[in-house]
Amino acid sequence: MATTRSIRLRRESWGFAIGSALFALGAVPLYADAVGTVAADATFLVGAVFFTLAAFIQLALSGRRPPRAGAGRGDRADWWSAAVQFAGTLFFNVSTTAALITAVNTDARIGDGWRPDAFGSICFLVASGFAVVATTERDGLWDPRARSWRCTWLNAAGSVFFAVSAAGAYVIPSGGDMVSQLWANLGTFLGALCFFGAAVLSRRADD
Repeated sequence: MATTRSIRLRRESWGFAIGSALFALGAVPLYADAVGTVAADATFLVGAVFFTLAAFIQLALSGRRPPRAGAGRGDRADWWSAAVQFAGTLFFNVSTTAALITAVNTDARIGDGWRPDAFGSICFLVASGFAVVATTERDGLWDPRARSWRCTWLNAAGSVFFAVSAAGAYVIPSGGDMVSQLWANLGTFLGALCFFGAAVLSRRADD
């Protein structure tokens, strides 16, 4: 019989898997062309909501408050990873909402959502750093056979790709164009695939 913790872990995995799948879908130009900008941005927003729900479950499982004095380094890093990642998902909720508003209201400025998008990417990078520390403390410096390590590095790679996407999505004030539409989409797509892979691996590990 499944325990309450295992049920929560499954929900966390499903949340990250669904959220990352929606981000990957929204980043495909053919999809955006087929459904329109508003629907594509709505896809990102729904994906961000799933990310946030999953991150909240992860934070709750890690403990809603920081570990007490005397807790191991791995436990402290694990909590901070979950807390910073949850904050990052909130920033992505803000940026995806701003993008949707921009798509609906043509008078809105296209760059309004970039700053929280950048903050969200930074949070993901920091959270990945804490996750590496936590995994190292528990499983050693390197264990390619362990699913926890593969999940950690997939999430770290996804965070890097999201940061590349945020850099590409920066809107140059003088011209109003993105630095690179290609990397804005490609970074999101590749990052989402990494997050999806990590979610699937963690789901299998819980079976």
